[in-house]
Amino acid sequence: MKLKTSAAQMVEAARARIEEIETQDLINSLDDANTVIVDIRDVRERQRTGSIPGSVHAPRGMIEFWVDPDSPYHKDVFAQEGKKYVFHCASGWRSALTVATLQDMGFEAAHLKDGFSSWEKLGGPIEKTDK
Repeated sequence: MKLKTSAAQMVEAARARIEEIETQDLINSLDDANTVIVDIRDVRERQRTGSIPGSVHAPRGMIEFWVDPDSPYHKDVFAQEGKKYVFHCASGWRSALTVATLQDMGFEAAHLKDGFSSWEKLGGPIEKTDK
C-alpha cells in the first residue's frame, strides 16, 4: 500500500514551520527557570535511558489533552505564563510532529531538534527515573 504522505514527509513539513532548538543551546539553558522541558517519550524509554533533569513527562498520546485548558485532562504545568516550552523525544521526529500540532492549537512551543540521543552524545546531564 502506498501512502499519500510518508511519516518522513510529515516530519519534514513540521520542521519547516516550527522552532528547533540545538542540543548545546538547551544544555546551556538547563538552569533557566523560564524554560520547561517536556519529554514525550514512552515511560519505558525514560526508564531505560534516563531523563533530562527537571523535565516534565507528558506521554505523546496525551499532549493535546494535557495542554488544552478546556480538557478534563488538562495539566497546570502547561498553563504557566511567560514560559518557553521545549518538547523532546529520542530523535526529534515525534517532537516535531507534536509541536506542529500544538502550534495548530495555538500553543507556542519549540522542540529539541536532534532529541535525547544528541543530548546523551553531547554529555548533557541525565537523571535516572522510574517513571
